[in-house]
Amino acid sequence: MNRLTMTLAVILPAAMLLSSCKSQYEILLNSNDVDLKYEAAFQYFNDSKYSKAAALFESMSVLTSGTERDDTVQYYWGLSNYRAKDYATAETNFQKFTESFPRSPFASEARFLRLDCLYRSTLRYELDQSPTYRAMTAIAEYMSEYPEASNIDICRSMLKDLNDRLDTKSFEAARLYYKMEDYIASRVAFRNILKDDSDNIYREDILYYIAMSSFRYAHLSVPQKQKERYMTFVDDYLNFVGEYPVSDYRRELDMIYRRVQRLLGRYSDGQEALPDIESDTRAFEKERRKVTREERAALRKGAASDEKIVDESEERVILDGMSNEAEAKSIPLGSGKERKGKRN
Repeated sequence: MNRLTMTLAVILPAAMLLSSCKSQYEILLNSNDVDLKYEAAFQYFNDSKYSKAAALFESMSVLTSGTERDDTVQYYWGLSNYRAKDYATAETNFQKFTESFPRSPFASEARFLRLDCLYRSTLRYELDQSPTYRAMTAIAEYMSEYPEASNIDICRSMLKDLNDRLDTKSFEAARLYYKMEDYIASRVAFRNILKDDSDNIYREDILYYIAMSSFRYAHLSVPQKQKERYMTFVDDYLNFVGEYPVSDYRRELDMIYRRVQRLLGRYSDGQEALPDIESDTRAFEKERRKVTREERAALRKGAASDEKIVDESEERVILDGMSNEAEAKSIPLGSGKERKGKRN
């Protein structure tokens, strides 16, 4: 037997076996034998082959419509898509399920899983936030309707995360004006954030950028306009220190405030501030660089002693108390009977 013949002798049986397995699944998928499909669907589900299980439950849904198995098949169709991370399809499954079977033993879990699908389908803050608003509305309605639900803490966590995402989006949009050195637009945008949402998670940063926008706008103004605009900075500075007397921004803002006070003193004495602005600027920048070096050194020292932080973003919405695996595994395979009634 030559080498080619030996190779074919090994490959061909394996290929035929794979082809046979595939054809068996396709035959099963197109079969009208409900008991056989039902048993096979749960076998695939228990073996974590969720895409194949979902396809079988979907093909079976027409055959079991109106029967005692209807809600079980519909629920596990959605759950299979959920486990396969097809959250858009699973959300549609669960929404249809809760509308069709409000009294099913699976209904409560299906309602929550729909919320989780909506939450997982949201986008990062840079992108369109329409899915975020949709998820927040659904979560708020659920919390209002089921205030004593076992997963209410998870709902609060999801809602907080989505709110924080919106806060980040508005903050970064305003900060873009600051980076572009459009300080008038920057100050207006940051003030509008606090006007619309006084509890924004970036409130301290926002007040800082409001003050810095005022200062930079005044500094870049013509001498005739500087006094009035430096006074605006003073107001913003006092607002900041009144609310955050202890802050990482305090040292920098204090330096700027002292500098502005010196400039305002010259204005009140009737002296021209223009000849000394450049020297003041150089002194200020020198002091600021020194502070920056000190802060960076402190950060490096702190980072060296910090424990490793584990990113738990994927674990935030752990489905505590849910028993999907146990539920699936408790269905007697081969009997053709669904599990009904009380759940663990």
